[in-house]
Amino acid sequence: MTQLKIIQDETEHQQALARLAELMEQDPPADSAESAEINVLAVLIEDFETKHFPIDPPDPIDAIEFRVDQMGLSRKDLVPYIGSQSKVSEVLNHKRPLSLNMIRRLSEGLGISADVLIREPTPALAGGADIDWQAFPLSEMRKRGYFPDFHGSVQELREYAAEQVGAFIGRITGGFELQPTLLRSSVHLRTNDKVMDDYAFYAWRIRVLEKAQAEPLAVHYQAGTVDLAFMHQLASLSWSTSGPLTAREYLARYGIHLVTEPHLPKTYLDGAVCRDADGNPVIALTLRHDRLDLFWFTLMHELAHVARHLDGGTDWFVDDLDAEANEQLEHEADDWAGEALIPSTIWQTRRPRDTADVEALARELNLAPEIIVGRLRHETDDYRLFGKRFRTRVKSLFVQQGLFPA
Repeated sequence: MTQLKIIQDETEHQQALARLAELMEQDPPADSAESAEINVLAVLIEDFETKHFPIDPPDPIDAIEFRVDQMGLSRKDLVPYIGSQSKVSEVLNHKRPLSLNMIRRLSEGLGISADVLIREPTPALAGGADIDWQAFPLSEMRKRGYFPDFHGSVQELREYAAEQVGAFIGRITGGFELQPTLLRSSVHLRTNDKVMDDYAFYAWRIRVLEKAQAEPLAVHYQAGTVDLAFMHQLASLSWSTSGPLTAREYLARYGIHLVTEPHLPKTYLDGAVCRDADGNPVIALTLRHDRLDLFWFTLMHELAHVARHLDGGTDWFVDDLDAEANEQLEHEADDWAGEALIPSTIWQTRRPRDTADVEALARELNLAPEIIVGRLRHETDDYRLFGKRFRTRVKSLFVQQGLFPA
């Protein structure tokens, strides 16, 4: 038996082929040394050819047409798998891509390997959790412009949910590495007993990071920047009618994103804070309750998380401020927010009793009077106080600047 070794180059490849042909002509007995040599040569040749002459995978459409011809089917027989006769025509003419749903049906119905039909691996979330693409609030996401390049119907979006949502998630750095809320080890939630829609929450988080990524900051956030003095200085911007917009610019100068994005159904969110891919804080406000006082309180609450908690190993702090603060860090964030807006030493002695008191204290603190009245209403649980006065809305400011959907 010729001494055999791994084939290193084309010369050795040709020599091995010639030797294999020579042995095959001899037709040796199965238990002979020559037969064993044939088997070893075949393995060595296959290994070399696999490495140096890879075979391109078949075109998915060619594979479908081959199977249709092999089974004696017509294009009409593909309708149950692809959806309609027009879709069948578009797919076979390379005018419509195969969706994951189509691939599953074709694989199960016609026995075509999914590996042949799909060219790219199906994305998965961090922690090994597979994505249920149909569980995303697709109709609402479409309405809000989450899929700018998709112009089809909701039904078509459901057919191509994996492709469209996958592209949406992939637009942000580390989108697929973001822990899903099904694995909440890196998310701190302040919520009540309402059931959170995990997929809607996941989509909202991606949208927030996408908006932050679209507006790079000129400076990097320096740890320790945010403290009570910083927050109090920021709160003084509330005196201006354009204060919320100015606050956004002010924070950007210190390496902090302020994003406004409405909550999705069944998420019950007022605000959140996380870090972007560069490590800069991202504060997100939903403006769920369209009140100036709540805008400023929520902003201060999230800044308190930046100052006190964001370096503690939790990636996201997410707040439903309708829920009671039942953890120490939430009590601390509430206390910091209240102190930054109206110092407790002043509130204890200057708690206003009428409109004149409110306006005088607002002038003294350089603060929007709505913030003072908002605190009174919250503490007394009487939201009828002062009637229709001091009920300024904030959402329209961001809508006018294209920072919040109309």
